[in-house]
Amino acid sequence: MFSLTLHKFSPHHLLFSLTFHYLLLAFFKMVSPSQKILVTGGAGFIGTHTVVQLLKGGFTVSIIDNFDNSVMEAVDRVRQVVGPHLSQNLEFTQGDLRNRDDLERLFSRTKFDAVIHFAGLKAVAESVAKPRRYFDFNLIGTINLYEVMAKYNCKKMVFSSSATVYGQPEKIPCEEDFKLQAMNPYGRTKLFLEEIARDIQKAEPEWKIILLRYFNPVGAHESGQLGEDPKGIPNNLMPYIQQVAVGRLPELNVYGHDYPTRDGSAIRDYIHVMDLADGHIAALRKLFTSENIGCTAYNLGTGRGTSVLEMVAAFEKASGKKIPVKLCPRRPGDATEVYASTQRAETELSWKGKIWCGGDVQGPVELGKEQSLGLHGEALN
Repeated sequence: MFSLTLHKFSPHHLLFSLTFHYLLLAFFKMVSPSQKILVTGGAGFIGTHTVVQLLKGGFTVSIIDNFDNSVMEAVDRVRQVVGPHLSQNLEFTQGDLRNRDDLERLFSRTKFDAVIHFAGLKAVAESVAKPRRYFDFNLIGTINLYEVMAKYNCKKMVFSSSATVYGQPEKIPCEEDFKLQAMNPYGRTKLFLEEIARDIQKAEPEWKIILLRYFNPVGAHESGQLGEDPKGIPNNLMPYIQQVAVGRLPELNVYGHDYPTRDGSAIRDYIHVMDLADGHIAALRKLFTSENIGCTAYNLGTGRGTSVLEMVAAFEKASGKKIPVKLCPRRPGDATEVYASTQRAETELSWKGKIWCGGDVQGPVELGKEQSLGLHGEALN
């Protein structure tokens, strides 16, 4: 259609024609469909916040979730946050990664460019009591996902790993090349899955896999429409504090008050969920723009350690609400002090956490206020 017969054209005409071709190709590139991303576990706490950032970043998103610890309302709230226009680029499928047919149906109808894999169970204490449940959900589901991705030639993944793979590190901050020594079944599932990812990529070099070892996610979307609101008694600190604040639970159990730390409570690296979501976007863009990724791990944290009791005090200051505390024995599988070195992520992903949650927990407070407006009928104020 656009072939040229060079001897019929003057240099001026040739330059014009080549310029036209260049602009036309650039136009087609601009209007080409956006990259399609599958987000497993996308109705969960970190998943919903990441989906918001994906949609705002111009990606087309498909969520698969089995609602084991999430609700459809979370997906509806994502649509409210991004608005009707961007919501056109979001679809949802209820399904379970352990059922390969659910994945086959998704991949057979959509050509995905990459997968962000959140789906899995994540409570340390529960994993100690129910290890088989964790091996079933986390390992079997992920193996199925790899098989179906390979079948449909989708070989880019951002994997939701965890700082629990470090166990109790010999020194801090944790660096990505530290010895991995998970201390509980949950952490071991993440460690096993990291090893599986490395083995797959080594055998099939066309795979690009980024392992994001994130530390302790807290906070909420600034709109108050999204946040961590788990079913049952929470396993993570901030939703537990929130539920005490709104009167759902009578007191906060602090597990461990005799650690060799500044106030006796465990120290963690609390990263705001919006920073974490942006970290996933940075990792995804790295997959699309860099060739020599292989299988690479990155810490996502703040690089600062904050104790459990310091987080409680910060919430009380931000909310004006006193949180009753019950000091309890340590939980099995919990480390004393863990926080991240973020140098690799800052250098290679151009990502850095911007919100230090030890000093700013306004997001969770806003979520608690939003809940008082009708979701649960409970008031924070």
